[in-house]
Amino acid sequence: MAVDGTWNITLSTPMGDRPAQLTLKTDGNALSGTFGSERGSQEFSGGTVDGNTVTWKTMFNGAMGPMELTFTGTVDGDTIGGTVQFGAFGSGTWKGTRA
Repeated sequence: MAVDGTWNITLSTPMGDRPAQLTLKTDGNALSGTFGSERGSQEFSGGTVDGNTVTWKTMFNGAMGPMELTFTGTVDGDTIGGTVQFGAFGSGTWKGTRA
């Protein structure tokens, strides 16, 4: 499954929907990239790809301060989506399309 590329995503957070941009790059089963929003962008590495399933973690400077976001998702052609854990602030969903 083609995971590499730029994705326009929307996070459904406890404080409402938030747009973001995601750039993913695979190297075998390893996943790295950049997560960007209105609060800036952050590079990440250490993610994994297993078939069409992706997982990664990134730091984010939110309204409540820095937190680790943990993403799990599935790629289906030009769509992507899944769940995200907002540190200690609950969880939500995210979805997007290839840019």
